[in-house]
Amino acid sequence: MRSVTRGWAELVGMSGGGTETPTGCEAPSGGGGGGGRKRDSLGTTSSPAYLIIKDLGEIHSRLLDHRPVIQGETRYFVKEFEEKRGLREMRALENLKNMIHETNEHTLPTCTETMEDSLSHVLQRLQAATASVCRLQQREQERKKVHNDHLVASEKQHIMQWEDFMKEQHSKQADVDEEHRKAMEKLKEQYAEMEKDLAKFSTF
Repeated sequence: MRSVTRGWAELVGMSGGGTETPTGCEAPSGGGGGGGRKRDSLGTTSSPAYLIIKDLGEIHSRLLDHRPVIQGETRYFVKEFEEKRGLREMRALENLKNMIHETNEHTLPTCTETMEDSLSHVLQRLQAATASVCRLQQREQERKKVHNDHLVASEKQHIMQWEDFMKEQHSKQADVDEEHRKAMEKLKEQYAEMEKDLAKFSTF
């Protein structure tokens, strides 16, 4: 960058005033000095314009030209995966391909067949268990229905017996009340007669 700055300053000084003589160039002599000096400055490798162009080319190649970097990365990739590892990745992919083929051709059909056979037996057992559960549930419902019907009948019978008992108790209560009333009347009559007899004896 220093060479770029120095070359640029020298080029500006040369093109602006024309008083300074650039480094590595001879002073003009004779009539056509201007064009010869320009040709000399551009033609020699130590001229400022050449240095600027050279520096600009390096800057351009480093900033904008990515081909060397890509080529270096490509060579590193090839060296890493082809020279160092050799055919290891290819063998691994081949083994994986064989494993997938073996799985698709033999393992999966065998597993599918075994699973279908096992699932058919399991399905039959499940259907039998479901039928048994349904029968047990039906029997339990019938038993509950019979038990509920028996409870309802017993409850109705108890209600009828209680009503009959209450009717009988009311009838007995009426009979007892009637007997008590008759007994009270007899006692009243008896006491009345006794009072009459006492009244007869009191006259003496």
